[in-house]
Amino acid sequence: MRIKKINMGSFLAVSDCISLLNLSCGFISILLAINNYIGLSSIFIIFAIIFDSCDGWIARKMGRNDEYGFGKNIDSLSDVVSFGVAPGILLYSVCCVYTPDFIYPSAIVSLFIVISGVLRLTRYNVISDYVDFKGFIGLPIPATAMLLVTFILASAFHINSNLAILIAIVLMIISGILMISNVKYPKFNNVKIISIAMILILLIIVPIPIVFSGFNIPATVLFILTLIFVSKLLK
Repeated sequence: MRIKKINMGSFLAVSDCISLLNLSCGFISILLAINNYIGLSSIFIIFAIIFDSCDGWIARKMGRNDEYGFGKNIDSLSDVVSFGVAPGILLYSVCCVYTPDFIYPSAIVSLFIVISGVLRLTRYNVISDYVDFKGFIGLPIPATAMLLVTFILASAFHINSNLAILIAIVLMIISGILMISNVKYPKFNNVKIISIAMILILLIIVPIPIVFSGFNIPATVLFILTLIFVSKLLK
């Protein structure tokens, strides 16, 4: 099949612009992490997750015919930046700020996150049109990012930084393995829990701290919900 038009306007749709907003938030998160703005960096990854959850919905509502797979590819490339590279750099930056003794292990694990994310998304693009399963094969990469940022925003590093970085590293190793595994995750459509998650995200984003015993309550609850999903207990 020959492509008659190659100008960008022939491919780019509204949903792709939403994917680019996802990408933009991921890039800003990287810049913030490099400059040690750990909390803001985590928040922008959450913004990226919000945009990522909207692009497919908008494409379906607008009846987009993605004949050449442009939307699927731009979505995956954006996800690599926002949920692979950005969390990897965030993990490394957190280690540099709080526990310099773990710099090398965190760098290795950060690279592992990126590689696992690329492999997971590439496999998805290859097999998505050839499998009957409507969910996800391997842990969705946004779940890995959400697990890390909610753990960070819960303020665990302010309580015990050495223990927190060890937990974060272990969580990311497990998440990386799950991303490239054959474990099947259903598409999550529980309206009540999605609504709760959105409320928790709003409470995290607004500059009104809800803290108990040093822990950010909305971030802690969202971390627990994400951990349950990763463990395949939330159905």
